Amino acid sequence: MAANDTDRAAQRGIQSIEVGGQLLRALVHRGRPMALKDLAREADMTPAKAHPYMVSFGRLGLIEQDRASGHYLLGPLALQLGLISLQQADPVHIATPLIAEVARAIGHTVALAVWGARGATIVRTAESPSPVHVNMRHGTVFSLTNTASGRVFAAYLDAATVRQLLEAERGRQRQRGAAPGEAGMPPQPPLPSWTAFERQLEEVRAHGLSRSEGEVIEGVSAMAAPVFDHTGAIVLSVTAIGPAAIFDTAWDGEIARALKACAGTVSARLGAGSGAAKTADRPTDP
Repeated sequence: MAANDTDRAAQRGIQSIEVGGQLLRALVHRGRPMALKDLAREADMTPAKAHPYMVSFGRLGLIEQDRASGHYLLGPLALQLGLISLQQADPVHIATPLIAEVARAIGHTVALAVWGARGATIVRTAESPSPVHVNMRHGTVFSLTNTASGRVFAAYLDAATVRQLLEAERGRQRQRGAAPGEAGMPPQPPLPSWTAFERQLEEVRAHGLSRSEGEVIEGVSAMAAPVFDHTGAIVLSVTAIGPAAIFDTAWDGEIARALKACAGTVSARLGAGSGAAKTADRPTDP
């Protein structure tokens, strides 16, 4: 017997609740009011068997019945449960165990970044099991313009905010002037115009991913996927980083698919629907 089956066998449940729960699952799956006969068919039971469950669920407030059509829909208690669940959902807590699995699967270090006061900031890491890997440290802040994580946030944050951040970064670069960069780091290229940067962000939105190839450190590549909450706002970046020689940056490659799957799972747990990403109106240069 598999471990999951053993766990289920050891925990005594109430079969009638599990049977009735199939009706609630059908309502959630369809996402619209349903007639009793359709609900019963989805739950693989007869309407006569389904009706008493719906009566009890109605008394609890889990469902309600439209008086005009007789169709059933989720009720006020279901709404309250959903809202409380969303309030309790912690993106970092949900994603942390998943990135360890991704790191093992793709053989590269994977990190979670949140948007902080200084930009995209690493809060969790899962190191690759491979002897050849790139380390990322907690608290590291990613550049807005030349990192995969920075661009993935920029692609889905409010456009006016991103434009202000780009100009602030441009101002800091002017202040540094021609000062030499850190040892081992490539010279910083000029920052893009808003129009050029927006073209990069359009590519991110088109693929649902951002990638960087040797922009920060020569020979190091990265990819990042966005995580959205129930409002469609970006809340996390799931970022993989590794030696360019063995890091697949193809938009449809193994790393891309693994990052998208991980980010999609976390987004779903946070209540994000398909197409939940918020795309703000993006101003262009005159």
